[in-house]
Amino acid sequence: MAEKKVITVFGATGAQGGGVARAILNDRDSNFAVRAVTRNPDLDKARELARLGADVVTADIDDKESMRRALEGAYGAYFVTFFWAHFSPEKELAEAQSMAGAAKEAGLTHVIWSTLEDTRKWVPLDDNRMPTLQGKYKVPHFDAKGEADHFFTDMGVPTTFLRASFYWDNFIYFGMGPKKGPDGKLYLTLPMGDKKMAGIASEDIGKCAYGILKKGEELIGKTVGVAGEQLTGQEMAEKFSKALGQEVLYNSISPETFRSFGFPGADDLGNMFQFYRDFDEVCNSVRDVTFSKELNPELKSFDEWLSENAKRIPLE
Repeated sequence: MAEKKVITVFGATGAQGGGVARAILNDRDSNFAVRAVTRNPDLDKARELARLGADVVTADIDDKESMRRALEGAYGAYFVTFFWAHFSPEKELAEAQSMAGAAKEAGLTHVIWSTLEDTRKWVPLDDNRMPTLQGKYKVPHFDAKGEADHFFTDMGVPTTFLRASFYWDNFIYFGMGPKKGPDGKLYLTLPMGDKKMAGIASEDIGKCAYGILKKGEELIGKTVGVAGEQLTGQEMAEKFSKALGQEVLYNSISPETFRSFGFPGADDLGNMFQFYRDFDEVCNSVRDVTFSKELNPELKSFDEWLSENAKRIPLE
């Protein structure tokens, strides 16, 4: 039996990295093995990956040398940063540069870099339709990732650039699900107007990434956007109504109103939704549902995701 090719998965206890690791580990016929990277191997999620057959190793994306060790002898890697842990685009840029450098030094055959659009290519800093944040960004958690793409190309790292979509899981964990208004009715509040937004179950991102790895060299140098479905706020509200068994109304607000909500990152997310709304064709043309299904035949629609998760969504 041929020795399996090692994929070093960063963020292995997070949503994306964990999804990649599980997608590989749950395929008994896979040609790949998982080296799961975590800062804390004692976490329950790390122990679970070890139980499934992953080689769990300790490394830190802020320590290039530890990353280099985690990549030794690997065929490929999945790289992801987590903006919401620190809210610093500069930190993400530094992490991505270290990742690209470590990948180059390790001589990897195939890298997936989890990236997003640099929205400043469409909304320059002097464009006042949306406020400039942190001095030089429009959507900080997008822009630094998109800006970092060049590290991988400049260093000649064989990379597929993966663009995820809005996680439907945000309706559970990020407090974005339907909420009761003063009238007692449920409202889904989003600043999307009547435009369609690409969304996906977070677990499907990892399964799509596994599909990219299986396709191999044909997707190196390509940008691949993944989505389970593209829906308007009204369509989502109707699907929520059906899944929850009670009416959910779509409350279409302005991005300005969303930015004013005041929770950490509200301005960033308000700008993100405005970018999704004003540049819907740009965003949706990259996030191809049909190709995502080819990469991941188990890809869930929003209805399918809701059938499994509607009861987990807090409605207060």
